[in-house]
Amino acid sequence: MTLTRRRTLRLLGAGAVLLPAVGLGLPRLVASVTGAKTDTVGKVAFTNEVKAPPLAPSRIDGDGRRVFDLDIRAGRHEFVPGKPSPTWGVNGGYLGPTLRARRGESVLMRVSNGVGERTSLHWHGMHLPAVMDGGPHQMIEPGTTWSPTWKIDQPAASLWYHPHTHGKTAEHLYRGVAGMFLIDENGGGDSGGDDASGPLLRLPHRYGVDDIPLIVQDRRLTDGVLDLAEDMAGTTGFLGDQLLVNGVVGPYLAVTTERIRLRLLNGSNARVYHFHFADDRPFTLIGSDGGLLPAPHTTPRVELSPGERAEIVVEVEPGERLVLRSDEPSTGSGFVQHDGGSDRFDVLELRAAASLTPSPALPARLADLPRASAESATRTRTFELSEHHINGQQMRMDRIDFGVRKDSTEIWDVRSGDGTLHSFHVHDVQFRVLSVDGDRPPPELAGWKDTVFVPPGRTMRLVIRFADYSDPDVPYMFHCHMLYHEDQGMMGQFVVLGPGERPGSPPSRTVPSHEGHGS
Repeated sequence: MTLTRRRTLRLLGAGAVLLPAVGLGLPRLVASVTGAKTDTVGKVAFTNEVKAPPLAPSRIDGDGRRVFDLDIRAGRHEFVPGKPSPTWGVNGGYLGPTLRARRGESVLMRVSNGVGERTSLHWHGMHLPAVMDGGPHQMIEPGTTWSPTWKIDQPAASLWYHPHTHGKTAEHLYRGVAGMFLIDENGGGDSGGDDASGPLLRLPHRYGVDDIPLIVQDRRLTDGVLDLAEDMAGTTGFLGDQLLVNGVVGPYLAVTTERIRLRLLNGSNARVYHFHFADDRPFTLIGSDGGLLPAPHTTPRVELSPGERAEIVVEVEPGERLVLRSDEPSTGSGFVQHDGGSDRFDVLELRAAASLTPSPALPARLADLPRASAESATRTRTFELSEHHINGQQMRMDRIDFGVRKDSTEIWDVRSGDGTLHSFHVHDVQFRVLSVDGDRPPPELAGWKDTVFVPPGRTMRLVIRFADYSDPDVPYMFHCHMLYHEDQGMMGQFVVLGPGERPGSPPSRTVPSHEGHGS
């Protein structure tokens, strides 16, 4: 059997000693696949203030829809003062504004492509018709505008948006196209809006004051300029040596309230973060990808793989400075595979004012979630993630892998089978985690999820309901959110079928852009 680089990594990660077999000396092999450990703990000068991303302006059109105008454009961004770097962004030089809408509202997105090549914008975590999803079948040609529209019908949550261009998602996200999409409940008792009422008003909810989205990304800067080489490191994909928070290097966040809500997004291409505070103080986890947990969960740490989100509430004392860190995530893939599992970072400093505005105590209950149950499932499917394949197949745009029935519930068993960590994302749905390797999931996985971390050899059992929208021809994606893996083919597509429908054929070419359809 020929020992490929990846097979060698798998075996070495499992503890086998195969250096004679592959004909490489230890120093050369380790240098080629591990890279140097990155450690910025105690070395970051927190000199740049970070704030919540600006809220995107919107308007209500004649049909009562909330309209957002979004321009994907090339620009410049100063990661280091005085050294502008070429970047991409949405309505700006790097990253994009926060979109905010309420459950029950209809929205219209007018997305213009000004970057000179085909791209897309995917609404990660959103429940919506497949033709509005922003995946690789809804490409936006240079100089054109794509205008998807849909009604928001899902619980309050911290979602996000980013490109989803087959084969180039990693590059387009790395350049800077990403932003948050916050959903608020319609009416009282929501989890977020500035006009929140009811018991959940006790959650921090004033955007930019005590409610702050934090987009955490690793990047490589050369003399202050974004290094666009974005080469693969190890088996997971690109791993940068500097962290950005909302596009800011060396960030500090001014805190003026006793409690602050941080909406953490792992917006990196491949890195897993194991967030905690330098003094290991506990904080309160209140939400995951798809919304609030049933009840607050007190913990000193939370782990996020690419695409995952977590909402945490932190208590601070007047005048203190508190550092958010990430270290040694539980990647579990062996000492030779450089997957960032031994890296450590100082992420962000919280700087509390000398006098803080009082914050109410958190409520004991947050959300009523249906019990995660396999009883109503009509089918069980298995997904083995291995060697840039899912179940032995690589992504093909012209192949629909399977169909699911509208208003049906399925069990999906997702497993990493190649000794490499993965992050599994399903479009259109929020699922519940039934078990982890047959055991009850931990409290942090008790809520709605659309992305789940899958370490080597681990099996995540998910229960998923497919509701509301059917289309036999236009598919949704399921894929690894380690973007190098996705771009190399670790992705598939499914359609949701109405009564009597059978899977059809995906669109064979890009259709002209017009309102309500893919461009």
